[in-house]
Amino acid sequence: MTAGVEPPPPAPPRGQGRRWAALAGIFAALLAAPLAAQTLQQTVARPVVDAAAPSDLSVTIYRDPDRSADAALNPRYPRGLAMISETRRVTLPKGESTIRFEGVAEGMIGVSAIVTGLPGGTIEKNRNAQLLSPAALVDGTLGNRVTVTRTNPATGEASAEEATIRTRADGGLVLETAQGFEAVRCAGLPEKLTFARIPAGLSAQPVFSLDTASPEGGTYEVTLTYLAWGFDWQANYVATLAEKGAGGEAAMRLLSWLTLVNDNGQGFDQAKLQIVAGKLNVESDYRRLADPPRAAPLRLTCYPFGSTAEGSEIPAPWSPPYPMEPMMAPPPPPPAPIMVTGSRVERMAMDSAVAVMTASEENLGDLKLFRVPGRVDVSAKGMKQVAFLDRQAVRGRYLYEAFCDPYRPIDAPGEPGAAALLLVTKNEEAKGLGMALPQGALTLYEPSARGDRLAARTTLRDYAKGQEMELRFGTSRQVFARCNAVGLPAQAGYPRAGWLAMRAELTNANPHPVTLRLVLAGPGVKVRVPGSRVLVKNGNQVVEVTVPANRTRTLDWRLGPVGQ
Repeated sequence: MTAGVEPPPPAPPRGQGRRWAALAGIFAALLAAPLAAQTLQQTVARPVVDAAAPSDLSVTIYRDPDRSADAALNPRYPRGLAMISETRRVTLPKGESTIRFEGVAEGMIGVSAIVTGLPGGTIEKNRNAQLLSPAALVDGTLGNRVTVTRTNPATGEASAEEATIRTRADGGLVLETAQGFEAVRCAGLPEKLTFARIPAGLSAQPVFSLDTASPEGGTYEVTLTYLAWGFDWQANYVATLAEKGAGGEAAMRLLSWLTLVNDNGQGFDQAKLQIVAGKLNVESDYRRLADPPRAAPLRLTCYPFGSTAEGSEIPAPWSPPYPMEPMMAPPPPPPAPIMVTGSRVERMAMDSAVAVMTASEENLGDLKLFRVPGRVDVSAKGMKQVAFLDRQAVRGRYLYEAFCDPYRPIDAPGEPGAAALLLVTKNEEAKGLGMALPQGALTLYEPSARGDRLAARTTLRDYAKGQEMELRFGTSRQVFARCNAVGLPAQAGYPRAGWLAMRAELTNANPHPVTLRLVLAGPGVKVRVPGSRVLVKNGNQVVEVTVPANRTRTLDWRLGPVGQ
């Protein structure tokens, strides 16, 4: 043996090493078991905390970006969005827990939801896929006992017994009783099921839940913000002229109402209301992302129907005449919302002598955000109208417009064309306006000996502050225009060289003079009008002339070659 070197320990007997290794593994597993059990308990059995009802609500509605300005609002299928903010109070235990927000909008887009004010942030977010319904009640009680009550139609006596649900609610419901298996509602007797409790995870209202962790625990005020599908809005304008239309200046009162639509089954009472005007650029399919939870009905089918001895045709699926009754009767449905028609709103607008609070506007990128003053109830499955704008003295002027065709020879047959009637003003305080106006429908009334009467309807597009406004009210029956090329042979085209002489015959059958805007040519064409100034309007070259009362006047001008 070499000095200074300890001898190796003796080798254990054969098989003893394996036993020691096995014992060591068991000992390590025993040590790790409590830690694993604790981790599993924290993951699976988080305590569930219900957030309180909202103490503050804010609803911002975005108009359907695919609906044009002249398209009517569809209250049955709104395709706009809303951003909803709910402030709630929640008491959290120490450690991890699950918070339930009951009563969120059924059109909630879950991926957009954020919660602020939590001490530990968010671990995981979820939405319930099913609402409390007869079918969900049956599916959640599968394999458990219920009470079935049958009524003898001859005596009216009711008898009850316990039964076990053995099938899901997918067309037929089979119970197991002391007498064996039987199908519900297939014996022809009145029957009802009574459930002792509501299965876990079912709620009468949509639920959004999230997992969080609180280092200390306590009571916190949190804000849940999310996008929801199934909203829309539209502006409706009512203009009332101070006096019957004439050929010059016009003064009118302009009142606007906002029509709000909420297709969700949840209402938002006493909410701060904002609307966003302008076209929102939407790339995602929010309707599919919303995926509202289902409240499936219970449909029972009995087959075969009738006697198999006599034979029978295969009937259509049969639904029971009475709904399945849960343990607790459902709450009565809310009263139907009062829908105010457009004509009724217009009459309310004209008869109202109370000043309307005006919404304040803010910039939101390229869009406009309007804050409606006060609090508003956004009813479930309803339409609501709120006052938006009231301007008592808006000033503008009447203007007629006609287009000239340089391809038409002077001797070509044809009747003069009716000129379009416009009401022109500028969106500025000096004209009685001075705020952004969202697009919508406009109805014009003018006074008469028997009261105000409907004069015209038109569509108002989005107008920014400081922008010139032109409201078109159809064609006139008193002002006409006919334009021709002087000396241009029939079937001839636009001249490629030299100047083309043009002449317009303008007729005014009104007892007062009118101003007529004549569209002479598009861009890129030289125009010379002796004694008149050529303006550019909407990309066209125009000139404005005065036509005397009950007269016809002519206007001559020349068009230069294109591109020269």
